[in-house]
Amino acid sequence: MADAGAEELAAVLPGGGQPGVEPGAASRPVAARKVRWFALRRDIPQGAYVTLAASSFLLAFLLWQWVSHQSFVNPVFVPSPEKVLQAAIDFWSDDAIRLDIQVSFLRVTAGFLLSALIAIPLGVLIGAFKVGEGIVQPLAEFVRYIPVPALIPLMMVLFGIGEMPKVMLIFAGTYFQMLLMVADEVRKVPYDLVQVSYTMGATRGEIISRVLWPAALPGVFDALRLCNGWAWTYLVVAELVAANEGLGYRILKFSRFLQTPKIFVYLILLGIIGLTLDLIFRWLHRRLFPWAVTERA
Repeated sequence: MADAGAEELAAVLPGGGQPGVEPGAASRPVAARKVRWFALRRDIPQGAYVTLAASSFLLAFLLWQWVSHQSFVNPVFVPSPEKVLQAAIDFWSDDAIRLDIQVSFLRVTAGFLLSALIAIPLGVLIGAFKVGEGIVQPLAEFVRYIPVPALIPLMMVLFGIGEMPKVMLIFAGTYFQMLLMVADEVRKVPYDLVQVSYTMGATRGEIISRVLWPAALPGVFDALRLCNGWAWTYLVVAELVAANEGLGYRILKFSRFLQTPKIFVYLILLGIIGLTLDLIFRWLHRRLFPWAVTERA
């Protein structure tokens, strides 16, 4: 009787009872199903996705190529791709650009890891306990609206002009955002899981470590990916503080002498680094949390 009822229900539901399947799709052969390019939150073939992504870069490059050769455009402000390529070739024969990449990467990574080391456990506690939210969250909401460049004099007074103020500026730019995002991910865990855990005799510590934290971890990892991107956006601000090397420092130096081809080289390099790190985070997310990827699909 149960099987018959299930069959009747499947016959009534769109797509044979399968969620996300359009009516009649289950009865068609897989090869005959059409890709719905503009269906809400539905996937498209991986090859098509890669082609679209590559096309967007190609179109941006062609637009840049066209604009840079127009008479109404000053080449000082919009250099041609040929000049930027030549500047990149000249840079690559110099060890300075490799040192800039290394120094900036270490600064951003140090500030980001310090932020994660403090924000993640505190964010879990804020998300788990309303008392913690009341004590910490209003202050964090207040501080996160203070512009990071406004903290430069304070950082120099507190930490001098060495590496520490640069790292702390990146920390300040990412910590409060990460704290609130982690807390939100913990709050998203269904409270039914907490009630079931209490019913089974779990303590508060066990619920946090074995229920809330594992359930929130995929979202926390996504928050880390976003905050890592923000950390790189604060690099130029951080390297305003008595820097002698670094990607942000070079961009500021080149801007003083209107060396825009060199600025473009470093901006493109920052974009490549950021995109690479973002892809690594996404790949790790798929490998570490395959069930979360399935749920979001």
